[in-house]
Amino acid sequence: MAHPALKPGATAVVTGGAAGIGLAAARRFAEAGLNVVVADLGEERLARAAAVLDAAAPRGGEAILARACDVSRLPDLVALEAEVAARFGGTDVLVLNAGIQPGSSIDGPREAWERVLSVNLWGVINGAQAFVPGMRERGRDGLVVATGSKQGITTPPGDPAYNVSKAGVKAFAEALAHDLRQDPACRITAHLLIPGFVFTGLTARGRTEKPAGAWTPEETVTFMLERLEEGDFYILCPDNEVTRAVDEKRILWAAGDIVENRPALSRWHPDWTEAFGAFAKAR
Repeated sequence: MAHPALKPGATAVVTGGAAGIGLAAARRFAEAGLNVVVADLGEERLARAAAVLDAAAPRGGEAILARACDVSRLPDLVALEAEVAARFGGTDVLVLNAGIQPGSSIDGPREAWERVLSVNLWGVINGAQAFVPGMRERGRDGLVVATGSKQGITTPPGDPAYNVSKAGVKAFAEALAHDLRQDPACRITAHLLIPGFVFTGLTARGRTEKPAGAWTPEETVTFMLERLEEGDFYILCPDNEVTRAVDEKRILWAAGDIVENRPALSRWHPDWTEAFGAFAKAR
């Protein structure tokens, strides 16, 4: 773990840390000797996560804290930040990973839109506003990772609320990274994790076995740590189906819709199917 904030005795806070990518990251931090705080909903899920982390941490439960927290509520995160500061002295690593995907359509249901935006987007904003000021005041090496999505970049049809939320996460993470680097005394870096197809509770959709094309959460976290070592802001993860080269083509085509004044989401427009296919095959 070459990022200077990832060192024994530092403290990591992971939202959505009771399962999936969040738990995989929390476990790696615990194994490396960091204090680890996981924030999530569901007492049984949190208890299971705490047991996993207790077993992984060299100092056991002394280094682990699991707390129920609704990231859509700023007061929950402010209270958590205060508890982390009281117990561990402050936060060094912040992984804003909590997310949901109940499905959506343009005309609703409105409750799904509101919940997705409140968790996926406001959860990231709330987390940064609750924790980053204290991290800056400490004057130590720090790390913030926000979990985005390729759907927030290429915005495919089918789940507009999720796409909007993750597009917002991308824009916010970019703004945060820019803001942090404007301060020459600040030793905190911000990064955007862009997972590929990862087999988690969010993507399982009733499946009990990992599809061949998916990565595990552990593979995703390993890739994230490797790219943090290289200093990447955009941590664009491949998977067993989609290479980085394919992702690059899809992202470039999506940007080209604006530059070339093509129809919105032209990749899925019947009049542009052949053109995209040719573009995707070209070197």
